Amino acid sequence: MSILISLLITVLVIGLVLYLVRMLPLDGQIKNVVQIIVIVIGIISLLRYLAVF
Repeated sequence: MSILISLLITVLVIGLVLYLVRMLPLDGQIKNVVQIIVIVIGIISLLRYLAVF
């Protein structure tokens, strides 16, 4: 059950960070790079919770 809660919290944090990045007054190219970095970090953390790494 705690794995499910931690996965849900991770997904919510990733969504919140992506939303906040979209709200920043940055150039479109920089926003895309930051969004990709956040998504990659989020996928890695999700895989760590699933004990893949």
